[in-house]
Amino acid sequence: MLQVSEKEIENRLRLDNPWWQAGGEIDSDYREFPRRAYLVDFSRLVRQVEVNRAVVLLGPRRVGKTILVYHVIQDFLDKHDVSGRDILYVSLETPLYTGFSLESVVNRFRKLFQRPEGTRLYVFFDEIQYLKGWEVHLKSLVDTFRGIRFIATGSAAAALKAKSAESGAGRFTEFVLPPLTFAEYLRFIKREDALIREAGEERGTLRYTTTDVHALNEAFIDYLNFGGYPEAVFSEVVRKNPRRYIKSDIIDKVLLRDLPILLWHNRHSGTQQFVQHSRL
Repeated sequence: MLQVSEKEIENRLRLDNPWWQAGGEIDSDYREFPRRAYLVDFSRLVRQVEVNRAVVLLGPRRVGKTILVYHVIQDFLDKHDVSGRDILYVSLETPLYTGFSLESVVNRFRKLFQRPEGTRLYVFFDEIQYLKGWEVHLKSLVDTFRGIRFIATGSAAAALKAKSAESGAGRFTEFVLPPLTFAEYLRFIKREDALIREAGEERGTLRYTTTDVHALNEAFIDYLNFGGYPEAVFSEVVRKNPRRYIKSDIIDKVLLRDLPILLWHNRHSGTQQFVQHSRL
């Protein structure tokens, strides 16, 4: 087995966490990406540390979970007086971390910087479904490191939700990120102001109308074809062939990669709970 040195791990962590440097931020491509409507609620949930739980962000592939995580990190840096050196992001798809326990990575992070006693730390594990027995490891971290807020993301939402409910009762709080809503889609393509306007209140409820119903209908058809996934909104290549994109990048990878990996993990951990859930 290839041995990975401590220096290689540290270098990779620093590469993935540019906000550790003075004035560092998330990558410019992520900063320029439009914010999801769920950012405020998700950021608020991550900052609710009164209850000692991990936050598990669930959602389909390519729906924008990683970008949402980056936007939360930038939100912390800009608005909530959180030092960049108190935030750790780890993608478990990175081959370098294969074979390392989550606890060992967390301990490396804790030892990298000197901090005042009682400093709140935030640790983000991206694509946690690739770690065998992830729910057991995450639950142990929550119980062991009470001064750290753990956030995990996963793509095989149904299976992860089953494992979260099974093993993370009282330790995990789930947050589901759906595909883009139509309102988000209009904002992403910068047509919301042109097509939608307020129509006043009726019985205390704000109502809206459209300035061009035909253009709105055309935008809705485009949304149904490819607008639920952020990448499709901005990529002309994807828009030209949405069927191929959805089939290869979303359906095939979930059915032929994510779910079989989770099934294999469950079989080798001595539980058949996932099999039961997958038949529903």
